[in-house]
Amino acid sequence: MSTAAVRTDLEDRDLERYRRELTGYCYRMLGSSFEAEDAVQETFVRAWRNQDTFEGRSSARTWLYRIATNVCLDMLGAVQRRARPMDLGPASTAASLPAAPLPEPVWLMPVPDSSVLPGSGDPADVAVARESIRLAFVAALQRLAPRQRAVLILREVLAWSAQEAADLLGTSVASVNSALQRARATLAERPATDAAVLEPLDAEQAEFLGRYVAAFEAYDLDALAELLHEDVVLSMPPLAMWLRGPEEIRSWMLGTGSGCRGSRLLPTAANGLPAFGQYRPSGPAGEHRPWALIVLEIVDGKIMGVNSFLDTEHLFPLFGLPLELDSRGPVS
Repeated sequence: MSTAAVRTDLEDRDLERYRRELTGYCYRMLGSSFEAEDAVQETFVRAWRNQDTFEGRSSARTWLYRIATNVCLDMLGAVQRRARPMDLGPASTAASLPAAPLPEPVWLMPVPDSSVLPGSGDPADVAVARESIRLAFVAALQRLAPRQRAVLILREVLAWSAQEAADLLGTSVASVNSALQRARATLAERPATDAAVLEPLDAEQAEFLGRYVAAFEAYDLDALAELLHEDVVLSMPPLAMWLRGPEEIRSWMLGTGSGCRGSRLLPTAANGLPAFGQYRPSGPAGEHRPWALIVLEIVDGKIMGVNSFLDTEHLFPLFGLPLELDSRGPVS
């Protein structure tokens, strides 16, 4: 693409066509949907400010990825690695009292599928995109040094060549290959769990999720336990505590977590995985208010992870979930 054509794109505000893929890239780099949005916006601002310096030696897309990478590296230089509760300490018990919540920058945060996944395209490419935003994979990326993280995403998620990645990062092919080798070795030390991605047209998965919703809303803990893997983990960011195993989760739901009885669930999609907005009963007229964004990790037909993100004030608007349900349904 010529320099003039790129400038025409900028003048026509055509940058928006790159927003979704850039958000996905920045999310994998940063581990936060909110920071990813900020990074993409900063990328567009820098692109506008520096359009006269673009020399047309690469495509507008490559140029934007270079800017986005620099934005992310700048941001990662100022924050700690985002983590999941399981990364911070041993499992708690159902009798444990939650400590004070930890601040948002500590946590790996979920992202709406609609913000980062292509709406159409080659099914194989869409499948790779889904798999590469799974919570476990993005959490594993956070263990890498920032430049290693960028190399791995560019090479193995976006399928850029070593030369293309080297040009973007301003380094050599040998350095890119070395960084990729080190990144692979780090990830191999603690492989990410291959949770099943959301398949809206899969009848078997839909039936399984229907059983989960029915059991949760009825608070039928026996039926719910049948859906859980023996090593299932329940986490609740921004609380650092987490629980392992069906019995601990059952005890929690009958004790400290018993306020979830009578909840209602609305389906959504996060990180390529099945997700639900959870609403707990909150009033005499049948009102239900947001309590958690639940993201499920399903492995071999059983629920391996129940990730309940409690920051509903920010997450529910991001996911387009209503802020109240009454007896008839969502309240606008």
